[in-house]
Amino acid sequence: MYRILISDSLGQAGLDLLDAAPDTSYDLHTRVDRSALKELIPEYDALIVRSSTQVDADLLSAGTRLKVVGRAGIGVDNIDVPAATKRGIIVMNTPRANAIATAELAIGLMLACVRHIVVSHQSLGDGDWQRSRFVGTELHGKTLGVVGFGNIGKLVAQRAQAFGMKVIAFDPAVTEVVALDLGVSLVDLDDLFKEADVITLHATLTPETERMINATSIAQMKDGVILVNGARGKLIDEADLAEALKSGRMRAAAVDVYSKEPPPAGHPLIGLPNVVHTPHLGASTEEAQHAVATEIVEQVLEALRGQAVRNAINMPFSMGPGFEQIEPYMALASKIGVLQRHLASSTIDRVEVSVRGELADRLIRPVAAAMLQGILSGMVDEPVNVISAPLLAEEVGLTMTQTQDAGTTDYPNLIYSRAYANGGDHVIAGVLFAGREPRIVQVDSYHLDANPKGIVLIMQNRDVPGVIGQVGTILAAHNVNIGEWRMGRFEPGSEALSFINLDSEPPPPVLAALTQVPAIIQVRLIRL
Repeated sequence: MYRILISDSLGQAGLDLLDAAPDTSYDLHTRVDRSALKELIPEYDALIVRSSTQVDADLLSAGTRLKVVGRAGIGVDNIDVPAATKRGIIVMNTPRANAIATAELAIGLMLACVRHIVVSHQSLGDGDWQRSRFVGTELHGKTLGVVGFGNIGKLVAQRAQAFGMKVIAFDPAVTEVVALDLGVSLVDLDDLFKEADVITLHATLTPETERMINATSIAQMKDGVILVNGARGKLIDEADLAEALKSGRMRAAAVDVYSKEPPPAGHPLIGLPNVVHTPHLGASTEEAQHAVATEIVEQVLEALRGQAVRNAINMPFSMGPGFEQIEPYMALASKIGVLQRHLASSTIDRVEVSVRGELADRLIRPVAAAMLQGILSGMVDEPVNVISAPLLAEEVGLTMTQTQDAGTTDYPNLIYSRAYANGGDHVIAGVLFAGREPRIVQVDSYHLDANPKGIVLIMQNRDVPGVIGQVGTILAAHNVNIGEWRMGRFEPGSEALSFINLDSEPPPPVLAALTQVPAIIQVRLIRL
């Protein structure tokens, strides 16, 4: 039974899905303090939050069973993603669920600014009728600068174009082709600041984007520019923005998000007549709340069940539909990694991995992550999985190169690896027969057909008469049965490599006795 903790409010539609899940129970604790949350978290497999709960390294370390953190919404700046990644915890969000709601609010805030909707409403409520005081401007014919051209930015652009606005955008992660398809010009950020009559922020919060709107960037903008922020409060230096609004350098601003929420008393923007405020309402529509709740619950359940991982922030590869076809290859790659670690003469510092065959493009990234997991599983103290493996590899100085080759091979979808340690290297290759049965088909220059499962003796010896009998006698003396013996050799009388599957783990005297056999060069015991 999977257990899920929900620490922020979640729409009823999501709770209904959890109620109907036969393999899951959940608890709703939305008003617990920090210490109580830390005491609760060890009992849960997943945590679902919105923007209020701060999921930091301390809380994550207490979540000893935690496998998934689900953010019901887009921004994950309240989650320590690197700390979660290092612990192998999936972090996922719902990037599209509230996109329309947020885009519509951005357009509404623009209209509120250019047409003085809020202040004129307040004036009329006070008994005044001052039409001449509230003469506005039109969005039609103006230039909108969109900072962050993701899902929401694109939707805002489409709606602004319906008003007759020219749209320019800045987003280093978006190609010119994507923007041109929507009739939008991609520009540098400096050019956007200079050209835009209205600027709307839809960027993610990173060290590079924090306080990107400040006195320096405001100085680049047109006089009378209007700023809309429905993304993250820390994108703006709020004191610098307040000064620009007071001086008239900027005509107006509309703010839905704040660097600290709720904004404290004395906040520099609160109370300014040319600022429109809303209390973080971007996703606050019935439709968005329903979509956010249902999508995050569905995603978390799928991840816990091992069915798929959607919208993961920290997965090194995509785990979408059809992933069950890839999982057996990952299991094989992990075992190849374990074999590489045991065969290496010292700590592995570099590994090359390639996948050859018809599925090469789909397999290379998950196979690479799984192989790192196998190599690192005995090199680091903390548990390793495919999420944490790339980060942990970087920390210990293990580098990996990945290649794929769709050309023909002797085997379909061959996984090939070469690991380097202290100047030496080992080659191990494996395949899945019929997409199900894992086999090791190459160890260094030896070709064989071995089953990477259970307790294995890997033995290198001179290919002379009597070796098999001596090994069998030693194992039998300690009641260890041989399940399967596969061997590769160059030619009769040369050296041979044996891959011996055992039915039980031999006691230490067995290895000691085997090393005394004159023809045996080296022998290693490996658990796969």
